[in-house]
Amino acid sequence: MVPKLDDAAEHVVATAAPSNIRWRILMYVTIVQFITYVDRLNLSIAGHYIQDEFGIGTQTMGWVLSAFLVGYALMQIPGGWLGDRFGPRNILTFAIVWWSIFTALTGVIPGFFSKETIHVVWSLMIVRLLVGVGEAASSPNLNKIVSNWIGSAHRGIGSSFTILGIGLGGSITPPLIAWLMRHYGWRTSFVLAGAVGIVVAFVWRSFVTDRPEQHRGVDAAELAALQRARGSSAPLQPNTNGLPWKQLLSNRSVWGLVLGYLCQGFPIYFYHTWFFIYLVRVRGLSVEHGSLWGTTPYIAIAALAPLGGWFSDRAAQRLGKRNGRRLAVWTGMGSSAVLLWLGSHTAAPLLATALLALGAGFNMFAAVTFWATCIDLSPSFTGSVSGLMNTFGNLGGWLSPIVTAYIAVRYGWDKALYCAAAVTLASGLFFSLVQADQTVDGELRRSAEAT
Repeated sequence: MVPKLDDAAEHVVATAAPSNIRWRILMYVTIVQFITYVDRLNLSIAGHYIQDEFGIGTQTMGWVLSAFLVGYALMQIPGGWLGDRFGPRNILTFAIVWWSIFTALTGVIPGFFSKETIHVVWSLMIVRLLVGVGEAASSPNLNKIVSNWIGSAHRGIGSSFTILGIGLGGSITPPLIAWLMRHYGWRTSFVLAGAVGIVVAFVWRSFVTDRPEQHRGVDAAELAALQRARGSSAPLQPNTNGLPWKQLLSNRSVWGLVLGYLCQGFPIYFYHTWFFIYLVRVRGLSVEHGSLWGTTPYIAIAALAPLGGWFSDRAAQRLGKRNGRRLAVWTGMGSSAVLLWLGSHTAAPLLATALLALGAGFNMFAAVTFWATCIDLSPSFTGSVSGLMNTFGNLGGWLSPIVTAYIAVRYGWDKALYCAAAVTLASGLFFSLVQADQTVDGELRRSAEAT
């Protein structure tokens, strides 16, 4: 229950500027998402060296790259549910420490085994699966923080801070990891990334709270502004006996959301896994140039994600949430599909890279709206709905490097990119089922109270 302000607080609200702690909280959200993508992408950069050192083939490397996604996808729903029940701050602190330890072990574990390829492959797959288990809690709980701290009219902008972290992490990781690998070896890069994650966990635990009412830095003016912004959509306290999954899974909007995000995850994971290798082995760039141009999709993401959040909020205000959110997704996914197709047809390597990079940016332009819609549909159970959606998204991501490698080996890389473009269009079509202006919380709450 959100407390009402007394007369003294109302006077402060009328005479003082708000403290704006919420924007600092969103900065920490970006930092956490940043470190998740450093730890997620480092293997795709190191993959070139690992393949050469241990004699791992392209299709086998696809399975290694996908191992992360197995743990990540399977633990999305438990991670989101834990955040709804116990609060995202503590769950994320534990999760950051967990995945940072196993990130460091990625650089250590192969040394305990013989040089036989099969042993190295299985050790890397297991440790990367466990990195994925830890990182699974990140996105649902970061979105839960956005839900608690940002009002209804700015959910697109709020959700864009998580995607901004992806763009910044992806922009910095390729040149940084490539530089570390050249000077200190690929193993050292994983150990250092794990150590940085431990520091991030300490910062997160020290400065972030689950809700504005718990933060000592939030003054009465900001609290009043947040209460007004949340209005009738202020999150209800979830029932600790459990979430009514039957009602949730019978909702058409939820299915449109999760199937659309499954199709969103397939093309974006081409960039997370194969893009650097594609630039080096297919487009003929050197490792140095590949690491530089490998940042361009993430630069595009960092630029276009905030624009996508702003566009989504403005479209929702002008057209209503149902049509506004749909327009934002259609714009992003339609543009991304066209750019993937154009990039696959372009002979000039650098122009093709730029077109493909913009394809990634517009994909995440649309992805912001998916995360904002999780909050629209269920402010009370945002963590659980976000976890469910991201489970499907990462099932698509798990399939992506495997299917991409299969098509590329047998039919060529241009056909693999055609496939990614077609799946991108399907994402927008599935989102057409979503009615973002109709919350499912009322039905869920009544069901939870009846149990």
